[in-house]
Amino acid sequence: MATYEKMSAETSLAKAQLVIRRIIASRDDRFSLVTQIAIEVGGEIIEELLPPGHDLNSVDLAKRYKTSRTPIREALMLLEKEGLVDVPPRRRPRVMVLDLPTIAEIYRTRATLLELVAADVASKASDAEIAGLAAQVERLEQAYRQDDLRAYLWQIIEFHDLNLSASGNQTAKRIVESLLLRTIQLRRRSLATPGRMAVSLEDHRRLVQAYQTRDANLAAALIRSNHMYALKNIERLLLGA
Repeated sequence: MATYEKMSAETSLAKAQLVIRRIIASRDDRFSLVTQIAIEVGGEIIEELLPPGHDLNSVDLAKRYKTSRTPIREALMLLEKEGLVDVPPRRRPRVMVLDLPTIAEIYRTRATLLELVAADVASKASDAEIAGLAAQVERLEQAYRQDDLRAYLWQIIEFHDLNLSASGNQTAKRIVESLLLRTIQLRRRSLATPGRMAVSLEDHRRLVQAYQTRDANLAAALIRSNHMYALKNIERLLLGA
């Protein structure tokens, strides 16, 4: 039997950069220095190598990329559109700090949209697509059993990519994906709390079982409950409760 190797920080960073590249490419598939900077800096933000509130000095970044400040400013504006960077007037850009009301809005919005997605998967997805989601839960379980938080997080993201595709709901897919980058750091912090990965794994098992029995109402309720539980967990973390 092959020895399991936990996901490295470098691999996790590469996955973060791939997600940003995919989202930016969905709006403009031209690759440039601006997109390269946005992908690399955005990946560092997602992986919290650049923590929330960190100043983003355009002079330092221009030196790092051996360019003028103009491409840096354009890259940071791209990241601002994705909710990763705050560019206040006449002040230095910084890594976005999400407050609790904004986090609650994001999670409630995602929960509502994913209720529709889950109902669509249960009623419309092919047997093969549901089997693919079941296989993805097995990958989640492997990461959980190895206590591999990085791998578990990215397998969750892959699960929801498959889930959105299986729903066939393109409108919901576009909106949910537009919120993706805002939630990755929050998901990581939530999953890192004791016992949270076990709860998450069981939630995803139950969701796939609802899909397999074509129970749209149960699937919608489960995915909403999962998001509301995650929100409460994040609120406890941020409030220090």
